[in-house]
Amino acid sequence: MNVKPMGALSRRQALLLSAGTAATLLASAALAQGPSNPASYPERPVKIIVPFAPGAGTDAMGRLIAQKLGEVLGGTFVVDNRAGASGAIGTQAVAQAPADGYTLLLVASPFTTVAASLPSANYDPLRQFAPVGMIATGPLVWAANTKLPANNMKELIALAKQKPGALNYGSAGAGGVNHLVLESLKARTGTYITHIPYRGVAPATMDMIGGQIQLVTGTIPALLPFIKNGSVKALAVTSAKRSSALPDVPSMSESGLNGFDVLNYFAISAPAGTPPAIVNTLNAAINKIVTMPDVLARFKVDAVDAAPGTPAQLGQFIEADYRAWVNVVKTQNLKID
Repeated sequence: MNVKPMGALSRRQALLLSAGTAATLLASAALAQGPSNPASYPERPVKIIVPFAPGAGTDAMGRLIAQKLGEVLGGTFVVDNRAGASGAIGTQAVAQAPADGYTLLLVASPFTTVAASLPSANYDPLRQFAPVGMIATGPLVWAANTKLPANNMKELIALAKQKPGALNYGSAGAGGVNHLVLESLKARTGTYITHIPYRGVAPATMDMIGGQIQLVTGTIPALLPFIKNGSVKALAVTSAKRSSALPDVPSMSESGLNGFDVLNYFAISAPAGTPPAIVNTLNAAINKIVTMPDVLARFKVDAVDAAPGTPAQLGQFIEADYRAWVNVVKTQNLKID
């Protein structure tokens, strides 16, 4: 009878037990990081970080998309507001999150303008994120005090050339799209218009109505009530084509500025390295959502157009937008802290 020594048997059992424990821990870790089978996504709640405070337009869009993604994919999608530093704080949080599809970013124009203009942004919009899908796009509108002796962009440019620095323009803050669209106009036309940063478009608009400043740009929903009641006048939309929300207001191309096409946009991105299968699942869901009648009705109110497409197309849009703003910042020699 061959009896194995008790010590040897215990060591083998210990090794087997250790191996089994390690395998269990690895499996648990893998499950915590994301689904082993992307086809089962989402298996737990998905967080959409909106890098701005509740109540803003980006927050409303984030909540709409979160609700609809939950309906389409059958999971739970929740909005997490991470405001601060012109959107950089929330954006950095997504860049540093696990690339498992369970942390997403609601992207809007500051994603590229802030990265292009603020050294403190501390994120790379081209390398640290995986584009998922575009949601919607829409132009800003150039608005002016009713007493300004210019009723269109050609007259505004002529006036600015006659009186360099005499016109004051209010933005929602340095480095934002409202600021950089002005710098782009100045660079293209060789004009000098004084930039005055505010804490949002609303106070800038009130000062424009009061005559303290002469110009702002803002989203169409933000300025439309004042345009309709005659408190301000619309000079042009910032896009190459007219907006259906302001059909009587000319585009930049019609204003003699060919190639000037600035769009406010909303999209979803994820941390770089997110599995392509998950990215494609989310993209298909977003493309479905932006064709829903109730969503299209909401877009009409927000003066934006549905913009379905592929992750690659979103990536191309973001890269072109970012590089265009980098060029404006360099051309204008902007130094923004």
